Amino acid sequence: MIILTEENFAERVLASDKPVLVDFWTEWCPPCRMVAPILEEIAAEYVQRLTVAKLNADDYPQIAARYGVMGFPTLNLYRDGEVVRQVIGAKPKRLLLAELEGQF
Repeated sequence: MIILTEENFAERVLASDKPVLVDFWTEWCPPCRMVAPILEEIAAEYVQRLTVAKLNADDYPQIAARYGVMGFPTLNLYRDGEVVRQVIGAKPKRLLLAELEGQF
């Protein structure tokens, strides 16, 4: 799993040659901790087709604001530098994958 910063966001997400699922999270968010192991599983299972990355919104609020992130966790799926799907809140793996189906 990639840890994103202001310095690497454009390169690792916007310029990526494969879809990137970005987890906008905060340390004080219990649902963020619930979804973290699910995202680890997805990252391992779909490593050939999808990059999974995390961005601490408390550390980089300007990036979260740029993409309209107002609640946590928010998962944005980027393809070709654009957000193609946004999932807000923690969901079980099955439901999360269903929401992302056909996007990567």
